[in-house]
Amino acid sequence: MSFFGELYLRSTLPFISEEMTAKEAAYLAKHFADLRVPGPVVDLGCGHGRHAARLNAQGPLAGRVIGLELDALSLQERLPGFPAVRADLRSLPFRTGSLAGAYAWYSTLFVFSDEEHVALLSEVARCLRPGGRLVLHTVPYERLAAQPEASFSTRLPDGSLLEERSRFDAARGRDEASRRLTFPDGRVLSGQYAVRYYPLADLIQLLDFTGFSMCWVHGGLEGEPPSGTSTDLIVGAELRHG
Repeated sequence: MSFFGELYLRSTLPFISEEMTAKEAAYLAKHFADLRVPGPVVDLGCGHGRHAARLNAQGPLAGRVIGLELDALSLQERLPGFPAVRADLRSLPFRTGSLAGAYAWYSTLFVFSDEEHVALLSEVARCLRPGGRLVLHTVPYERLAAQPEASFSTRLPDGSLLEERSRFDAARGRDEASRRLTFPDGRVLSGQYAVRYYPLADLIQLLDFTGFSMCWVHGGLEGEPPSGTSTDLIVGAELRHG
């Protein structure tokens, strides 16, 4: 089965607190507050809309946020309060130069091949107006490289058993994992996924190649400098004029 469907939704939501969502949305609101480019801002891979619903309701992006998600179940169960479209990240359904900004959380953009990442970011660049802003959230490459293997097994609040194993290949920058979710009634969902983690210099080069200029790099929601032990790597970039 596809990993980014019911398996991802049911196994991820129990770990996302309202407090964390509020902090992440506050970070995004703060770093889009000075955006002077008119037009919508798209939540790339919005899932059930935990960021989009908040940002579209109030603050500097109120009434401007559009969600984009491929998984039909996530869209069906999404929070109210924002428009959304079902589409593939690699083929955005927006007119050229029609967006003011875009953001993606939890390495959403980097679950494809390196070639597809170039094409995907080029698609985002196509849709943005000059000066449009892109905010990306991922995890520092060094953090994965320092602990390349991980596994866990835990019970979710509904009694389901969640099991996962992962291994990070530092040479290729890919974290490959398998996840299994066993529901109390015996139903099982299982799947595999891979996420590409770029060293910061490579990520900056990738963004530059696809038309973006780096604006900031943060290692957390407080705007702290990044390091190899940071929990987060958050990058802000703008589409170059011309």
